[in-house]
Amino acid sequence: MPSKTSSRFPVSPGGEPSRPIRSWVRSSPGTHLWLAVIAITSLVIALSPDRLERYLLHRNSSNLFELSHHPLRALLSSAFWIENPESLLLYVVLFEVLHAPVERWLGTVKWLVVVATAHVAATLISQEVVLLAIRDQHVPRSMAHVVDIGVSYGLAASAGILTYRLPRPWRWLYLAGAVAFFAVPLVTNRTYTDLGHAISLVIGLAFWPLTRAAGPGPGPGPGRKPLVGGGEPGAH
Repeated sequence: MPSKTSSRFPVSPGGEPSRPIRSWVRSSPGTHLWLAVIAITSLVIALSPDRLERYLLHRNSSNLFELSHHPLRALLSSAFWIENPESLLLYVVLFEVLHAPVERWLGTVKWLVVVATAHVAATLISQEVVLLAIRDQHVPRSMAHVVDIGVSYGLAASAGILTYRLPRPWRWLYLAGAVAFFAVPLVTNRTYTDLGHAISLVIGLAFWPLTRAAGPGPGPGPGRKPLVGGGEPGAH
């Protein structure tokens, strides 16, 4: 008769119980470290009085004022805060659906190159548009001090490069949906944030050469299951 331990937990070849959650986290460490930091900063925001909350959000923004005075800090710190802590669970889901599969597929370094490039480029380009709009008096000068934080530019880049992970015909359906998701707000709302999202999606798509070396992605195993259709590689 099997023991209680063996009946509850599958045992790995090394004799230790397998831990699917730990395997998943270890297969995408950058994603989950990033999430952990966001969880901490979200907790700080949730527990802070209104005045301190406003100070933290503005100080860690990548708006024109902060970029002109503290460019490196603004670009870096803005990627670790979200404005509404109540949306943390949504970001957890998005990180697991977008960032984690891309990191597991490309590797942490290549994934980080994609999301960091998108975050920096989309921020700088969109804020340059804001600067020009202020100079042309299309928007008030207070736009230089708006709260501009969050992780959505990196998510949009992962959404873009994830296109190449999918086999046909799902690849084209997914791409059409992603383009529509980011293009419709850009056309209808025309905000600098919508512009940043569209730029990030394009940057993610432009990194397709990184996917050629990655191939079809990791094979089956703990925390390494094919994403769609058995991990069939697509033509790049």
